[in-house]
Amino acid sequence: MLEQAAHQALACLDLTSLNDGDTAADIEALCHRAQTAHGPVAAVCVWPHFVTQARALLPRTVRVAAVANFPDGSLDLQRVLAEVSAIAQAGADEVDVVLPYRALKAGQSSEVAEFLAEVRFATRPLTLKVIIESGELKDPELIAEATRLALVAGADFVKTSTGKSAVSATLEAARVMLREIQSSGLANAGFKASGGIRTVADAAEYLRLVQATIGTVSPQRFRFGASGLLNDIEAVLAGKSAAASPSSY
Repeated sequence: MLEQAAHQALACLDLTSLNDGDTAADIEALCHRAQTAHGPVAAVCVWPHFVTQARALLPRTVRVAAVANFPDGSLDLQRVLAEVSAIAQAGADEVDVVLPYRALKAGQSSEVAEFLAEVRFATRPLTLKVIIESGELKDPELIAEATRLALVAGADFVKTSTGKSAVSATLEAARVMLREIQSSGLANAGFKASGGIRTVADAAEYLRLVQATIGTVSPQRFRFGASGLLNDIEAVLAGKSAAASPSSY
C-alpha cells in the first residue's frame, strides 16, 4: 500500500527549490534529483531566473514551473504580468501565481477576480496554478471563495500554499478546495497540495482524498509541491523507510 502511494506521489511531484539563497549549482542538483532511479517527477519548480537553466537540464517529459507574485500575493498586476512574461520567454511550461489573499480577506473579491482574469489571459498557453495560501485565509468560507475565484478565472490547478507561511497544506483545507473543484463540474481542473508534506504516509492521506472526490490521481489533475517528500519516496521504493503512519497533517 505504501509502495503504491510512493509511486503515485513520485509521478505527481513538483520537486521544488525556492530558497532565497539558491544558486545555479543547487538547481543543477535539483534537476539531477528529479530523474530518479524509480522514474521522473512531474515537474521542477524554481525561481524565474533559473527557468532557462532548468529547461536545458531536463528532458521534455519533466515540466518546468516557476513562481510569480511570490510569496506576498500583492495586487500589483503590472509586476505580475512582467514576471509571467519573463517566465514564458525563458521556456517554462507552468507558472504558480499567488492569489492576492490579503485583498480577499479585506473584502476585495471583485478586484481579486479581475486580477486573476488578467493573469489567466497573460499566462496562456502555460499551465496556471493559483496559490490561495489557505493557511493565511484560515476560514473555510474564504478558502472556498478563493478556490471558486481561481476556477472561474480559468486556473488549471488550485494550490494550497506557498510553503512560506506558518501553516501550509492541511487535509481540512484540501477537503474544502476539492469539494469546490468537484462542484464546479470542470473535468480538467486540478489540485495541488504544497508545503509540510514530508512522508509517503502523509502523502497517502491526500491521495485517498483526491481519489474520493475528483476521482483522478494523475499529474494532469493532482500535484504535490514538496522538496523533502522525495527523500521518503525514494526510501519507501528502496524498501528502507520506517514511515508507517501519517503525521499531524
